[in-house]
Amino acid sequence: METQLNSLAAWRAIKRTLAGIALRQLLEVGPIEEGCKFIAVLIPSWYFQRRYRLRSSTIFLFTVAVTLGFTAEENWIYLFYGTASFFDRAIGTPVHTLFSAPWGYALAMTAGATSTLFRRSSPKILPAWFNSVICHALVNILSNAWRYPAPIFFLSYALFPFLLWMFWRLEQLLRKVNREVPTVVIFGRTFLQRMWKRGLVFFILVLGGNAILGLFLLLRSIIFLEPSQLFNRKALWFLFSRFLLNLIFVLIAWKIYCYLRNLARRQLRK
Repeated sequence: METQLNSLAAWRAIKRTLAGIALRQLLEVGPIEEGCKFIAVLIPSWYFQRRYRLRSSTIFLFTVAVTLGFTAEENWIYLFYGTASFFDRAIGTPVHTLFSAPWGYALAMTAGATSTLFRRSSPKILPAWFNSVICHALVNILSNAWRYPAPIFFLSYALFPFLLWMFWRLEQLLRKVNREVPTVVIFGRTFLQRMWKRGLVFFILVLGGNAILGLFLLLRSIIFLEPSQLFNRKALWFLFSRFLLNLIFVLIAWKIYCYLRNLARRQLRK
């Protein structure tokens, strides 16, 4: 499909813009990649479900295995052609699992349902698949925003908070598929209480996500330093101060998260 589209002069021109990147991700990359992963989970799930009556958690683990396998194949292609560094691909390895969590959960709860009533109450697979496509496209769009001048450049700062939220969502879906109680963070008896806690969760994601981004960029800068530069006093102070600053942000975000969890538990017991 990429070869055919690149034969069009208009497509080659538009895909250099952020709007063109967004269009390519929404119409080509996201649907194709999420579609391939979905088929690779659906076929063995359908085959083995007829023989062994698989549990929902087993089908969800099929999704995790397929997405990690997809990432492994993608990593091999990137590294073989030298279009990405080993460090970049190591950071991006779990991302495909985060993308596919919604349709993996929907498929697991639908295929693993043991009764007609439970099957009807299961989440819809098609909307969940579209959710994954949109998340897939959005992450790729945000990761490409670095290339453009301000104000588009600042969109890239939303990437790691969004990844952190998707990781939290994956953990919640995994607890649900295992019939465990989801971790409650936002709970309030009034609208203002719930909005205040949603605001705190948003602050946690922004603070923690961009702290992880800062540590990622710091580690990346260390890789490109010469060994002799690591022992320079100014370089050491710069690395230590940046590490300490991002670590403080992480600890603040974690403390607020623990506060919200404990507060929600106390309110639920009342």
